[in-house]
Order: sequence, then structure tokens, then C-alpha cells
Amino acid sequence: MPRGDKSSYTDKQKRRAEHIEEGYEKRGVSADEAARRAWATVNKETGGGKKSGAGRGKPENRSASKKGGRLGGAASASRSKAAKSKSAKKAAATRKRRGSAGKSSGRKTAPRKSRSR
Repeated sequence: MPRGDKSSYTDKQKRRAEHIEEGYEKRGVSADEAARRAWATVNKETGGGKKSGAGRGKPENRSASKKGGRLGGAASASRSKAAKSKSAKKAAATRKRRGSAGKSSGRKTAPRKSRSR
């Protein structure tokens, strides 16, 4: 079987890859790159093509699709540059006022008591 041959995939896997590919193309990714990403996603979720033998079924992990389905940055993109700048300045002033400009002891719990023997 040559590299890139999709004959060992189920119809469901092929449909899923096609759907994912369309989504990438809608977002402006080239056709070749969209296909590559789509099949990588299907492989990650389903563990590759169908394999013969009893007990070879594994549960599907849909985390890759879930993550890709969320279009990030929508809230930030809708705000103006001035609004984002004002918010950043306010946050910097708050950090300065509180005296916590990135300073951290690196320890969130109380130090352990030492045992004496």
C-alpha cells in the first residue's frame, strides 16, 4: 500500500476528514494544507485506519476536534485598539499599586517543618 493511500480508512473516517478539511478551507488554509491537517486530526482521534482482528477497537478521543472547533480571539478582536490599550494600562497600574509586578516566591504553600531526630 503506497504512502497516503486512504483505502484502509472507514467511510466514517473519510467523511470526517472531508468535513474537517472544508472547515480549514473556510478559514483560509490552502487545500493541500487543509487535507494534511484533516487527516492528521482523524488519525489522532481514531488511531489511524481500520485494522482487522478481535479486540482492536479503541475509544475515540475527540479533543483535537473540540479544540479546533473553538475559534479563538473573537472577543479580543471585536474590541478597539484604544480599549485594549486602556485595559492593559489599567492592569499595569493595578500591579504597580499592589507591588506585585511579576514577583513570586515560587511557593504557594507554607514551608515544611523540619523533623528533628
